[in-house]
Amino acid sequence: MTSPVEDILFALLAETPEGKSVSPEAVARALDLEAWRRALPKVRATAIGLARQGRLVILRHGKPADPNALKGVYRLALPKPDAAQPDAPEPDA
Repeated sequence: MTSPVEDILFALLAETPEGKSVSPEAVARALDLEAWRRALPKVRATAIGLARQGRLVILRHGKPADPNALKGVYRLALPKPDAAQPDAPEPDA
């Protein structure tokens, strides 16, 4: 079962152009427009959990950040698919 924060986060990311990110504030505002600041800790905790699972990337200064040492301002993005996977068969040309 997913949480409302997770549902909103992935819905916002689905609407975001590929390679772009969303702010935690946007997620919190979508969750609770009136008391969005109180929702920020929930957004942060959910984002850290999803990043640890590999389902989300936390960005600082446009670069992936370690979810275990997250400090300061951050943004959220979907992980980029790996360009080359060693176990994947080569496509026929």
